[in-house]
Amino acid sequence: MGIGFVGQVTRAITVDEATRVGQVRREAQFLAQLAGFAELDAGRVTLVAVEIATNVLRHGGGGRVLLSLVQGRTGKGVEVCGIDHGPGFSLSSCLPDGYSTGGTPGQGLGAIKRQAQVFDVWSDTRGAVVLARVYGERTRNEDLGYGALRLAMRQETVCGDAWFLSRDGERTSGVLVDGLGHGLLAAESADAGIAAAAEIPELAADEVLARMHARMSSTRGGAAAAFVHEPESGVVRFAGVGNIAAAIHEPGQATRGLASHPGIVGSQYRRAPAFVVPATPGALLLMHSDGLQTRWSLSQYEGLVYRHPALVLAVLLRDFDRGRDDTGALAVRLGGAA
Repeated sequence: MGIGFVGQVTRAITVDEATRVGQVRREAQFLAQLAGFAELDAGRVTLVAVEIATNVLRHGGGGRVLLSLVQGRTGKGVEVCGIDHGPGFSLSSCLPDGYSTGGTPGQGLGAIKRQAQVFDVWSDTRGAVVLARVYGERTRNEDLGYGALRLAMRQETVCGDAWFLSRDGERTSGVLVDGLGHGLLAAESADAGIAAAAEIPELAADEVLARMHARMSSTRGGAAAAFVHEPESGVVRFAGVGNIAAAIHEPGQATRGLASHPGIVGSQYRRAPAFVVPATPGALLLMHSDGLQTRWSLSQYEGLVYRHPALVLAVLLRDFDRGRDDTGALAVRLGGAA
């Protein structure tokens, strides 16, 4: 039986003083409850969240902590990601217990790694990103190789961007939608489109968009894109309408852009035939709304294309967040590799 899941809004907390660490802890505890964690596993989530938030404040000079409910192979987990613009660090130096640059016991990164099934970091001259995912009962091989962002514009309580991802055997499909504008009406559009896509995830990419168009016709509409990848075919089938940026990234290969058709899903729409693009197992498919700038290239970040898809998105958010719109993004390691 396949797995299908609709992304919840990413919880973003600015960590600029000590009381914010407590807020991160409370949000993490709430997500652990949503994931159905027992007390011991919930405690692991809390420990990871506090350590990451504390590192952001003490060593990064402040930044943001993102918290998300994530889907694993057999159950849900909690993702905690710290982003800062500080001096960065050397992982080989900072990971062993006892090393500290801030007068602390120096157990933070080591403790995070021990408690999390997924642990990945990025550090450069622009700052640092620390990613951790915690699943229940220390299960192994639980993680699915994807990352996602659903961030509301600052001062908004709802997000007009949304995403859906499905895994059925080796077949992976996904949808990203950006409701026009922001606020409640944009969220209504996005939610309607995602609900339509999630009802029949086995459809072809262009059929998914047509179904979304019908459901979104009573809303203000938006931009949307859908993809389907079946490893045995060696291709990605992609259909998009509107301003969704998408591409396939493979180490040592030129980036293959995935073009969208002009129009508005739910309004000014003509059926959008799917493009068929070659993709080898392990390639990274990444698409995002205009909440992120488009003038980035993974080739500027040596080795980043190999890293966990959620870490890739966090680094791009750190460096290319427009800061004046909702942000939706989906990154998937094709072929199921982590």
